[in-house]
Amino acid sequence: MVASLRASSSLRSRLLSSSSGCSPWRFLLSSPVHSDAPHQTETLAFDEIQLSPEKPPTATAFVLHGLLGSGRNWLSFSRALASELRNRSPSDEWRMVLVDLRNHGRSAGIKGFDPPHNMSTAAKDLADLVKARDWPWPDVVVGHSMGGKVALDFADSCSRGVYGQSAVLPKQLWVLDSVPGQVVTDNSDGEVERVLQTLASLPSSLPSRKWVVDHMLSLGFSKSLSEWIGSNLKKDNDHVTWAFDLQAAIDMFNSYRERSYWELLEHPPKDMEIAIVQAELSDRWDPDDVQRLKALAKRESKPDAGKVSLHVLPNSGHWVHVDNPKGLLEIMAPNFLSAVTH
Repeated sequence: MVASLRASSSLRSRLLSSSSGCSPWRFLLSSPVHSDAPHQTETLAFDEIQLSPEKPPTATAFVLHGLLGSGRNWLSFSRALASELRNRSPSDEWRMVLVDLRNHGRSAGIKGFDPPHNMSTAAKDLADLVKARDWPWPDVVVGHSMGGKVALDFADSCSRGVYGQSAVLPKQLWVLDSVPGQVVTDNSDGEVERVLQTLASLPSSLPSRKWVVDHMLSLGFSKSLSEWIGSNLKKDNDHVTWAFDLQAAIDMFNSYRERSYWELLEHPPKDMEIAIVQAELSDRWDPDDVQRLKALAKRESKPDAGKVSLHVLPNSGHWVHVDNPKGLLEIMAPNFLSAVTH
């Protein structure tokens, strides 16, 4: 089942990109996070963050997690971002929608997400969510790792009219440590494949979270990784089971590796910015890709085209919202304000 996987980076940078429960920011925020009760729709599960929910929002951002994660991985950072945006512009009321992508989190328990499981179908799920809830289209889409390519596919599809005439192109994308092109796998150490093979070899119903953690430790995986894997379990009567659909997630991972969005970056739609954040210590960036992005970011702006910007997040590996959340806020918050016109 996973023989076709050719992992492209270290296990920590690939799988812990979606880690939940480990973020120190989850405990540094003194104000409680506002999140409505979990929503189950005919489309995707999601959580909402709005600092003053009694006020109508003036802008909306969708936040998309990475492989094997869920929207709740981004609760702490999204709350901090919303607070910073309010501090900079008190008249703005941002609404953050933290989505569980298909086959992940609570969306894994919703029927109706038929194959193929790829970046395009995951992006269409976002459009279906907007239409089903009768929401305004998002002003900004933030995507980390695999979620970054879902964001790129969403914008590309909007610009080509795939979602119909009612669809409104986001004003800005934030693509967080996600290489726009195909993921190079030549230098893989095989750790991701080993994890996915290990998970695939286990029964769907497991004795307990502790059993899973101990099992991973016995196979030589680190304690932090083993505990994170255990955090992706949910209670099922006297046993536990995965909070994601493993085979479908593998299909999405393969699509993530294979899809390229350089064409979109070469020709960004008018009035849209694609902001790429490269983590300084991330192991996935080829020097040629970085030079290509730098050249695109330096291009002279044209009135009939959008733009690309490149930001380097210092002192951070791929797990950007945990490795350097303060630095990520310092990059994102002021550029949210300059990119979105209310």
